Amino acid sequence: MRSGLSRQDISGSIKELVEALFRNIPSGVGSRRKDLKLSREEEKRVFVKGARWAIENGYGSWEDLEHIEEKGAIEGADPRVVSERALERGRAQLGTLGSGNHFVEVGYVAEIYDKELANALLLKEDGVTVIVHTGSRGLGHQVCDDYIKVMLQAAAKYGIELPDRQLCCAPIASDEGKRYWAGMACAANFAFANRQLITHWVRETFERVMRMGPKRLQLDLIYDVCHNIAKLEDHEVDGHRRRVCVHRKGATRAFPPDHAGIPEDYREIGQPVLIPGDMGRCSYVLVGTEKAFTDTFGSTCHGAGRVMSRHHAKRVAKGRAITRELEDRGIIVRSAGRATIVEEISEAYKDVTEVVDVVHNAGISKKVAKLVPMGVIKG
Repeated sequence: MRSGLSRQDISGSIKELVEALFRNIPSGVGSRRKDLKLSREEEKRVFVKGARWAIENGYGSWEDLEHIEEKGAIEGADPRVVSERALERGRAQLGTLGSGNHFVEVGYVAEIYDKELANALLLKEDGVTVIVHTGSRGLGHQVCDDYIKVMLQAAAKYGIELPDRQLCCAPIASDEGKRYWAGMACAANFAFANRQLITHWVRETFERVMRMGPKRLQLDLIYDVCHNIAKLEDHEVDGHRRRVCVHRKGATRAFPPDHAGIPEDYREIGQPVLIPGDMGRCSYVLVGTEKAFTDTFGSTCHGAGRVMSRHHAKRVAKGRAITRELEDRGIIVRSAGRATIVEEISEAYKDVTEVVDVVHNAGISKKVAKLVPMGVIKG
C-alpha cells in the first residue's frame, strides 16, 4: 500500500503504530482472531469468493479488487476436495499473520529509479508505504500435506519418475490433478481474503493512531500478487501459442505492459512486482516486462531468499540484542516471540539489492522504487 503521508508525518508515532498493529493483527504460530468466527459453511464461501468475501463483509473497498491478482479469486475452487483437518485449521486463522518470514512492514520510499513509473504508481520520495506478506496459513499447509500422498500414488500410477519425492505430481487433466487444482484454488482464495482483512486492519490502525480519516491517509492498495502457486496461462512455446500450467514456487508473476491480465490503470507500465528483502535492510517495487513474458513465463523472483537455516541464524545471533540493534538503526520491530526475530536476522538472507539488480539487469523486471523499513511486526 502507498499512503498520502510522509516519513516525517509518522516518525514520532512509529512506536505507537507498531504496537497498535501488533495488537490489531494476530501474529505467530497458531495465532487466531478472536472476534472473527467463521462457521464451516462461511469458510467454504471464503474458499470460492476470496477477497470479495472480505469486502462484502465490510473489510475494504471494491476499488481494492481491481489491484489484486485475478481480482482476488482464482476460478475452479471446490470446497468439497478440502479435508476436514484443513477446514479446521483454516477456520480459526483467517485474518492472522502467522509466523516465520511473514510480516507487516511500515516503511518509506527511499529512492526512485524511474520517475515516470513511480508517478504512475503514485509513489513519491519519503512517502509512507505498507507491505503485507502472508498467505493461506495452516489451511494451505494442510492442503499440501493431504495431496502429497495423493500425488505420490498418482506419479506411480501414470509412470512418472521422480528425482525427489517432493516433486510428486499428476497430469493436470487427471482426476488427481483436477482435485488438487480445486484444493489449491481454495487455499489461494483464502490467502486473498486473509490479506484483504489485514489490509483493512492496517488502515483502521493508522486512522486510530494518526487520528486521520481515510481521505487524508490515502492508504491505497498498489497491488496484491501471489507466489507459491500454479496458474493456467497462455504462453508461446516453440513458436506456438499454448495454454500451459505455470508453477511459481519461490517466484511471482511479472506480466508486461498491455497484458489483459493486469489492471487497466497499469496497462501502460506493466504489472507491479513486489520483492521484499529482510526486516533490517529494504524492499523493492518493480514492474513486469515483455522479456519476462518471453524468457521466464512472465515470472520473476519473489524475495531475497535465505542463505542460513533458522538453526544457523540462531547460532549467529546468540548473545545479541537484535531488537535493540534494529532500533539503533531506526527500525522498530515487534514479534510474538524472540525466536522469530533471531531466525529472521538480516544475515540470514541474501542482500535483496543484489537480487533485484540481477532481475533488473536480466530484463525480467524493471526497478521503480526502494522501500526502507521504519517499523515491522513479525510472527
